[in-house]
Amino acid sequence: MRAGQVVDAPPALGERYRWIALANTTAAMFMSALDGSIVLISLPAIFRGIHLDPLAPGNVGYLLWMIMGYRLVQAVFVVTVGRLGDMFGRVRIYNAGFAVFTVASILLSFDPFEGAGGADWLIGWRVLQALGGAMLMANSAAILTDAFPPDRRGFALGVNQIAGLAGQFIGLVAGGLLTLWDWRAVFWVNVPVGVFATIWAYRNLRETGVRKRGRIDWWGNVTFAVGLSALLIGITEGIHPYGGHAMGWTNPVVIAELIGGAALLVAFVVIETRVAEPMFQLGLFRIREFASGNLAGFLTRLAQGGLQFVLIIWLQGIWLPLHGFDYDQTPLWAGIFLLPLTIGFLVAGPVSGALSDRLGSRRFATSGALVFAASFVGLMLLPIDFPYWLFAILVACNGIGVGMFSSPNSSSIMSSVPASQRGAASGMRSTFQNTGTSLSIGVFFSLMIAGLAGSLPHTLTSGLAAHGVPGPVATQIGSLPPVSSLFAAILGVNPIRELLEPTGALAHVSAADRATLTGHTFFPSLVAQPFHQGLIVVFGASAVLGVIAAIASLARGKRSTSTASADEVHS
Repeated sequence: MRAGQVVDAPPALGERYRWIALANTTAAMFMSALDGSIVLISLPAIFRGIHLDPLAPGNVGYLLWMIMGYRLVQAVFVVTVGRLGDMFGRVRIYNAGFAVFTVASILLSFDPFEGAGGADWLIGWRVLQALGGAMLMANSAAILTDAFPPDRRGFALGVNQIAGLAGQFIGLVAGGLLTLWDWRAVFWVNVPVGVFATIWAYRNLRETGVRKRGRIDWWGNVTFAVGLSALLIGITEGIHPYGGHAMGWTNPVVIAELIGGAALLVAFVVIETRVAEPMFQLGLFRIREFASGNLAGFLTRLAQGGLQFVLIIWLQGIWLPLHGFDYDQTPLWAGIFLLPLTIGFLVAGPVSGALSDRLGSRRFATSGALVFAASFVGLMLLPIDFPYWLFAILVACNGIGVGMFSSPNSSSIMSSVPASQRGAASGMRSTFQNTGTSLSIGVFFSLMIAGLAGSLPHTLTSGLAAHGVPGPVATQIGSLPPVSSLFAAILGVNPIRELLEPTGALAHVSAADRATLTGHTFFPSLVAQPFHQGLIVVFGASAVLGVIAAIASLARGKRSTSTASADEVHS
């Protein structure tokens, strides 16, 4: 078969097949997204289980890579595996992804090491798990687009995408519950589902799309993978303290990674304009709906991707302790208190997807982005010790806005491209979204750390000294990088107790001061004001990005294009 030859698909397999495809791909999206967040809420139990103190000097990197590594790998590889789906069959690559994901889950649950070795084992197999997740994510939307007619595509893609979004937040509750039993259970939970769904997919899914055999764009793949990896690794390492600085943005290695990654991505774009069969179909950006939808999706994820982390830190590090919750209980309760966000996704996504099939994508996607932006304005105006009912309404509105936006936006993007390029288009869509999420986490963390770095050291030092902690110890703790305090909140530990106990300082203070220092309110009261200043900056930036996303969504045009002609796209 010659390179570039199009292989016509078999006819659609009917209504029953559509529901099989929807059920299987929805399970895949949910499971892949669940694993992006279930580990986040399970980190305290995981690190206790492998006997590693993540806050000890030199161990912060393990914590960062447990959080960021999974998303980084998915962002880098979704385009490549989507393109492979176009060439060799979307179902074939998708099925292989299910198998890879399941095998990685099994290996993760049998970590034989402790300490740094145990962390390396988990990070390494999480990389393989993320690759399997990328194979699922890149091809699930293309499989559904092949299976469903244009007038029902919005509903199908809406259910599929909202399952992914919901998985991110349901993972927070699931992780908290499972770790009450055993930390390995957060990986065990995937195994029976993965085995069943893999067999189900191999037995029932069929190649109903158009395949286009071609050559692999090796130079494009290498420059894209290495360039985007370097850029995202640089952003991840930039959060890490360097020398005497709170963050690593002045680290020569980080600067080299950022500059080198950007240069390689520029080289990638040049390569893609010159090869006969590019990996990244730049010509698709000549389709107005495709270009506008991807820009709006990227901006939305850039605005919202780091929200999960900020809300967890806000709840676990400040609000829950102020309301009497023990630190070791805060991971589970943070997931429970964020359920309105998940409910907003679950309600708005399928409904807006189904309605957009009849009324068009633009109005729903644009309105959703505006609702999403307005929710950030409301969060920005909340006091740090908020009434929960108001917080619940605002995060529910945020979920509703993202649900209203995501389903119609995905349907618009996938319906606008030629059938033979849906795998690549789905991969490109996922790349923009995952890259936006990774960048958002880096930006959110950086803004929060910058806000804390200005006032927290003095506030912490003076607060400790006022309660009898010896001056040298108070100064030493006050000078620690603020990122340690943020990660302590994520890990569900009392940072003051964790920092003071190894020094022996608690033995030299009065019983009353000891109770105050290790109680629920001392650290939250100290950190509340500088943290709130950071929140205002972060939420304000997200509101602006949401408005820009709405403008980009509006630019897609009045009517959705159900199927683009192949001659619309030129490399």
